[in-house]
Amino acid sequence: MALNDRVFKALDGFRIELPSWGFANTGTRFGKFLQPAAASTIEEKFSDAGQVHALTGVCPTLALHVLWDLPDGPASAADIARLSSRSGVRAGSINPNLFQDQQYKHGSYGNPDPAVRAAAHAHVADSIAIARAVSSRDISLWFADGSNYPGTANIRQRRQWFAEGLRAAHADLTSGQRLLVEYKPFEPAFYHTDIADWGMALLLAREAGPQARVLVDTGHHYLSQNIEQIVAWLLAEDMLGGFHFNDRRYADDDLTLGSIDPYQVFRIFHEIRAFAFDNGAEPDIAYMVDQSHNLKGKIEAMIQTVCVAQELYAKASLVDHATLATAQRRTDLVRAESILQDAFATDVRPAIREWRVAHKLPADPQQAFRDSGYLERITAERGSRSAGVSSYA
Repeated sequence: MALNDRVFKALDGFRIELPSWGFANTGTRFGKFLQPAAASTIEEKFSDAGQVHALTGVCPTLALHVLWDLPDGPASAADIARLSSRSGVRAGSINPNLFQDQQYKHGSYGNPDPAVRAAAHAHVADSIAIARAVSSRDISLWFADGSNYPGTANIRQRRQWFAEGLRAAHADLTSGQRLLVEYKPFEPAFYHTDIADWGMALLLAREAGPQARVLVDTGHHYLSQNIEQIVAWLLAEDMLGGFHFNDRRYADDDLTLGSIDPYQVFRIFHEIRAFAFDNGAEPDIAYMVDQSHNLKGKIEAMIQTVCVAQELYAKASLVDHATLATAQRRTDLVRAESILQDAFATDVRPAIREWRVAHKLPADPQQAFRDSGYLERITAERGSRSAGVSSYA
């Protein structure tokens, strides 16, 4: 198959979800960095996401955060439907907030106080109901639970509370819905985190029930950890549900996808494409962006991210899996590695531009955005108000 045909086929099946909070004012633990064009309302977030999707053609859904985006719970569904129709972007994964309220100071599902655990369980049940109301499949669960000092938490007891809570949440799912269980080795807890790695997430997802899967955030790993091996194992176990894509230099930096190590993202995509080749079918994986554009312009950074994701996914589609399999069987190490290196080194940008033109999209989405006047308009409209709402510090 010719290069352009491979790229076209890959991109035709590639979709990546945008995060609502990626369009809002965010910052670090030391403070927030405000941008006059940042979105403060759910209407503005849908509008901004609609711009990215209109220019790239591959971002049809917007991940929503219950606390920040859906304060009225299931009653918000009518507004979400209206905004979806207006922006051309549907509601995506629903993200409960189990880390911000003061009651979660000592944890949510793992809190020693049964009243706090009950409140956390009720919030997840409400989030599942919201997902049904807005026709969203995935409920994405990340827990900040853990401890900072040895001896201050019963790790085994907390694990049991998590298993019970996830089973209860799974029981609230309807057919077709999924729980995605995310993991993170540290931060904000620094001695132990209740779901610290993919193995813990895998075991808890299996205990939850058959509609639970593991969610991999590329920033939620120790330095030098082989993320693509984790991906390969989760694929083999039929337990890989989705991704939160970003990049990092040190820890959970939430930098723009591919800005630090694009070869790692390519290797992850390669494992997924290799799995599809070996099994003759695409795995059911939800791809999503989850990064903090503290200094870059929100929409420009999102377009940049989507374009890089397309490039790396397209590069991974160029790997000749049959030839690679032969080289692997013969332990032809240089040949096998070179097959990956050659695919990664291929300039797929001309083919992607042709794909965009064929789909009546701008050949250069970033330039099209800059020429559209949208940024100047929203800057004038939003910049005159107060600082607005920030998703997180």
